[in-house]
Order: sequence, then C-alpha cells, then structure tokens
Amino acid sequence: MLIDLRNAQNGVNDRLEADVCIVGAGAAGISLCRHLRKFGRSVCLLESGGLDFEAETQDLYDGPNEGMTYYDLVDARLRFFGGTTNIWGGRCTPLEPLDFRHRPWVQHSGWPFQAQELEKHYRVAHDSLNLGEFAYDEKVWAALGESGPEFDPRRIISRFWRFDTVKERFSAQRCRDVLQDPGVTALLHANVTHLQANANANGLDHVEVSTMEGRQIQARARRYVLACGGIENPRLLLAARDIQKDGIGNDNDLVGRFFMEHQHGRAGRVHTDDPFRLWHLFRKRRIAGGPPVAPTLLPSPDLQQKAGILNTALTFKLQRDPSQGLLLNDRVYRHLKHQLPPDRTRRRLWHAYRDARGWVQRNLKPKIERLRSGAGARHLYAMVRAEQAPNPDSRVTLSGERDALGMLKASLRWQLSDIDKQTVSALAESLGEELTRLGAGRVEKADWLEDPSPEWPVDPTVSKHPIGGYHHMGTTRMGSTPGTGVVDADGRVHGYHNLYVAGSSVFPTGGWANPTLTILALVHRLAEHLDDRLRQTDL
Repeated sequence: MLIDLRNAQNGVNDRLEADVCIVGAGAAGISLCRHLRKFGRSVCLLESGGLDFEAETQDLYDGPNEGMTYYDLVDARLRFFGGTTNIWGGRCTPLEPLDFRHRPWVQHSGWPFQAQELEKHYRVAHDSLNLGEFAYDEKVWAALGESGPEFDPRRIISRFWRFDTVKERFSAQRCRDVLQDPGVTALLHANVTHLQANANANGLDHVEVSTMEGRQIQARARRYVLACGGIENPRLLLAARDIQKDGIGNDNDLVGRFFMEHQHGRAGRVHTDDPFRLWHLFRKRRIAGGPPVAPTLLPSPDLQQKAGILNTALTFKLQRDPSQGLLLNDRVYRHLKHQLPPDRTRRRLWHAYRDARGWVQRNLKPKIERLRSGAGARHLYAMVRAEQAPNPDSRVTLSGERDALGMLKASLRWQLSDIDKQTVSALAESLGEELTRLGAGRVEKADWLEDPSPEWPVDPTVSKHPIGGYHHMGTTRMGSTPGTGVVDADGRVHGYHNLYVAGSSVFPTGGWANPTLTILALVHRLAEHLDDRLRQTDL
C-alpha cells in the first residue's frame, strides 16, 4: 500500500506498527522488503522523497566537505524512491575471497565472516538481476570466444563485471509488487527525524517521522533497519543523543568513521606497437544469450601480499592526449549525468543518450579506434578503480548547520592513506613488467604517483573529481565486538536488540568490486536472520 504522508486525509494514524520498519527505499530497503514479504512479515517502508526528484527534498542531503575534494554532498546521492540506483549503471560483481579476510598489511581489514558465508546469497542476488550464468572469473573468456590475456596468474588475474540491463530497476514503476502489497505500508515524504531509544538504551522504542510541511507520526516495529546509505545511516545514529550523549551505537566512537570510496584514476600510459589490441580485448560486450560483460585486471592474492597492496581493478582506455581536453560526446555525457536536475525527463534523456552511445561503441567505435590508433591519434592508458584502505580519520560527522527539518547536517572528511596511492603505483609497475616479459610494450607511470602525499589528482578526462562511484562504504562497519564495529555480523547495532543497518555502510573493506551485488546478497542474508529472530519471539 502506497501512501503520501503529506495527505492528511489518507487514513494514516499518528502511530504505525509493523513487524519490521525499514528506513530508506533504495536498492537495500526495497529488496529487504521483498524478501521479508516472502516470509509473510508486515513491513513499514519509509521514504523521505516522492516518486521522482524534488529539489526541496534533495536539499536535505546538503552538507559541508572538509576533507579531500569530493562531490558536493547534495549531488552525491538521490533522495526519492529507488535512491541513487535511479542513475545506476548496472555494474555487478562479487567481492573476492581475500577481501573478507584479515590482511596483515591492511590495517582494520577483515570481515566477521568469510566469503563462503555469502555464496548462496550472492546467487540469489545475481538471479534477481537476471545476470545470466554465475561466472565472474577467467572462465568467461571462453564464453566470449577469447583466450584472454597471457599474464602470469601469480601476479595479475582477470575478472569480469556483468551489467544489469534493466533501467531504473528500483523505481516505483518497476516496484509495483511492493507498493501494491497489502502487507507493506510504503510512506512517501516520510522523513525520519529521530531514532528514539528506550530508557535502557538497549533497543529502539520508535522512530519519529515528519513531512516537510510539519505533519508528524511515530512508526513502531519489532525490528528496525536503517537502509539510507553510507552518509545518512551514521547521520541518524549520531543525531540520536537524548539517551546516549554520543549517539546510538557510538560508545567506541566508531559511527561515521572508515568512510570509503572507489577512487578512479589514470595509472599511466601504455606504450605498445598495437594499442588497439589491448583496448579491444577489454572492451564491454555481450555474451550470446546473456548480459553485457566487461573484463578487468586485478593484482593476484600473491601479489597483494608480497607487495603489501590493495585489491584494485585495472582496465584500458584509448583516448587522445589528456592535455587536449574532453571530446564533445564525453562533455555531453557528463553534463547529462552530473549537471542537470535528475528528474524523470532528464533521466530518460540520459538513458537514451547512453543507449545511443552504447550502440556506437559496439558497432562503430572499434573500427574508428583501429584507424585512429593506427594513425597515432589515440594513446592507450591504464585506468584504475581502486580499493580504499579503511581509514578511521576518513569519516562522517555532524556539522553545526541544520537542514529544513531542523536536523544537523552531515559533514564529510574524506581522507586517503599512503597505501592507496602505493597500490596504483605497484599495479602499474607489475603491468609494465608483464607487458615487457611478453614483448607487448611497457608502462609509463603517471606523474602523480611519484608525489609522496596521499592526495589524488583531479583529472577531468577521468572524472569530475578523483572518484567516480558514489560508493559510500564503511561508516557503520561490521565487527565481531563493539570495539571493532558498529554492527555485528548480522548487521545488528551492538548493544541494541532490535536495530539493524543494511547497505554498504556495513562493509569493513570495500574490495575492488562495485558494491550493489554485495549489498543485495547481505540483504537476503539479513531477511533470513530477521525472520528467524521474529519466529523465535512468536513462539
């Protein structure tokens, strides 16, 4: 049942009750709602925005940046039904087994469980996105009719992204099963303004909800789940200071710390007699009868351990010299994605442009780039999507500014560590050594990698800022004890029997992989856990 809370005549009482109250209708919240309904659980789903972009609601995300150059916080995520997945590119891949382990060379690494714990949940998430065969490793080369690169697997390995081809999969139009379900009360324009702990500070009593116009209600449930993203989840916990002076779950000053992204960058130029070959091998393409896939290179587990580096994806890009600036089609793409208000009309325009661009890239670009690279008009560059090491000084806090609802705004201080840049440098060196061994070329490392500071450059041919993912991870990290994490292995806030967090904010490390597939796997696992706990109390 879909209800707009602004409508005073909609029959909503001042107090709502359900088995589970979910705060946030993005990929995590919507998927969790679906899974819980399969168990027959009643759900209250609270969404701050409406069914489409609204500037007034979006402005609630505004807040200061006090660290490294980053997107303006008001632009770094979307606040309406479906969340930031409304501009999601559909890139999916699971984390590697090593990503879950404690890596002695990576401080604060290690999940409270190992990769096999998520195996069945990954498959459920994979199938829900219609991603074809569950295969992301070297075996995909055979499906493409390729032998793949000849790099030493003890140093460099290949992995694949698979792409969800359904546009705006979590939009209201595609989630009618949720919105029309009588067991779901989905509230729009329902801003959670306070998490009210009980007097013993061991559980939530209720959440307070308000519209921008001032209508207020309470939502009560047997279990509560925050699914608002890596900036808003810690903001809500930190703001709940009436019972615990430092906020809920923050006895050890961990809420908001360890903010991570996947920073993008140019690792160096590849000098080779045939620049077209490597680019063509690593281009995005379709498997017969399946979704689009795109290969990438990773440092092997052995190389990560020996070199003391992180898990980072590397691929190739053909382009003219960066000093010549962006091509027109790149400028149009970025304008559509980043500079126009993301309402339905603009999103449709962006999707149409992406489709047209994709057709050109599949059918014309290989021929054009072969000619251009052969004439020396294009150079081959090694590009990275890098894992960021967990850094407690990279954090979300509360600022002294307040939003239109009177809530303290979030403030971001994004910080990188020495190992982040060292990883890119070592991976570029390893790639160069492998190319030299094969007689296929060499790598000229990017100048910025020689700078001893941890800062990354702003390269306009890569991204508007030194990042590109909107991947907000780590700020309510998992840990087996309250001293190592905000939530436990099940996503439950330490010390609270009925409060959980879902989404990439619980990731202890980010790995190389885009987070959505892992988010959906964790959500399926959480749904099973919540149903089990609720059944125990039903007895």
